[in-house]
Amino acid sequence: MLTSFSRTTAAALVGLLTLAACSSPPQLKFQQELFETGASPYARNFNSSTTDTCEAARRALLSQGYLTTMTRNDTVDGTKNFQPTGDSHVVVEFHVVCTPGEEASNTSIVYVNAVQNGFALKKSDTSASVGLSVLGSLSLPIRSNSDAMVKISSETIPSGKFYDRFFGLVDHYLQTVVRAQPVASSQIETRVLPPAPAPAPVPEMPDAIGAAASLSPASGAGAAP
Repeated sequence: MLTSFSRTTAAALVGLLTLAACSSPPQLKFQQELFETGASPYARNFNSSTTDTCEAARRALLSQGYLTTMTRNDTVDGTKNFQPTGDSHVVVEFHVVCTPGEEASNTSIVYVNAVQNGFALKKSDTSASVGLSVLGSLSLPIRSNSDAMVKISSETIPSGKFYDRFFGLVDHYLQTVVRAQPVASSQIETRVLPPAPAPAPVPEMPDAIGAAASLSPASGAGAAP
């Protein structure tokens, strides 16, 4: 009796341990972060200044239908809405940061992060009762339906190919759009203007009294007595 009872108890304990192991929560994704120093899908080097690179990133997002905001020369934020089905909604948020490069002053490093937020349509029923004092304690239930979009997920997009396409479009705009570079001093043409001509001399006005005297007859010559 004791032996069979012990075997039964041991089997039950093994079953409980197996059930507990199967029902243990899975490993969270943030615990898989390695923080390695190698190449990252979220960063890319460019041979341009931070201002030009962020401007190219803004143009790249605008060309794909993103609504962008650029309050600083080194930061670009953008959002785009998607509607996969009638009951679901997806919003992709882009965040771009441009920093100076490590090798030279005319290089930059672009860090980008895209977050995908999922929303689902949830229907909720609300009920209320209206009491009628005329009929005593009689109450009539009133039901109403209300629909609302509820956020159900939010995750950073980890796909390296997704960011490769974005960085490729940024490089395209860097190659095709004129950059804001200062004009070299050797390209500035210096011209020496000829001296202004001297003003023409103004003729002197004759003396009015002398002119009148020269026009009057000579005194004493044929003068009347």
